[in-house]
Amino acid sequence: MRIIETHAAPSPRRVNIFLAEKGIEVPREELNMMTDDLTTGDFAKLNPWARVPVLILDDGRAISETVAICRYFEEISPEPALFGIGPVGKAEVEMWNRRTEFGLFNAVFAVFRHLHPKMAHLEVPQVAAWGEANKEKVAHELTRIDARLAESPYLAGDSYSIADITALVAIDFMKPARLGRPEGFGNVMRWHREVSARPSAQA
Repeated sequence: MRIIETHAAPSPRRVNIFLAEKGIEVPREELNMMTDDLTTGDFAKLNPWARVPVLILDDGRAISETVAICRYFEEISPEPALFGIGPVGKAEVEMWNRRTEFGLFNAVFAVFRHLHPKMAHLEVPQVAAWGEANKEKVAHELTRIDARLAESPYLAGDSYSIADITALVAIDFMKPARLGRPEGFGNVMRWHREVSARPSAQA
């Protein structure tokens, strides 16, 4: 078993934090998505979408997509439960992770991919207007998350979950996306200090 990744990229970091919370170690194989061609050769056969990370199982099967990889490890190592406990708990984690991924994470990522000059060869075409529009979406999503964290220690309730991992990586990625830090959102900053202090955040 191994994971193919670009270690500095946000999606592999989500998996790495998840595995660190589980105490699971998996060998890594580094491909630099900025310089290596992920659209041809053996990697393209593993993941025609040309994105990292990809989990290669011992039998050779490949699993891509961040949440799918995390779900695999949740099934084989259910403690600590990072996808929630019980029907309601699991549904709430799913709800907040999807809200965060489709909202804040994707908006930050769009700003980076459509405005950063180093991404021009990967985001074809780059649409600067879409990157600028997503700056407003980032602020809107942070407002929603800040309101949630005013009433809950973590996004999905009283326990740390994959939703918090998604939000942490999104907020940390605001810096390379040239969005700064969410200084105006007190509840987000309180939560960010706490989750950043977890050892897994350094994975």
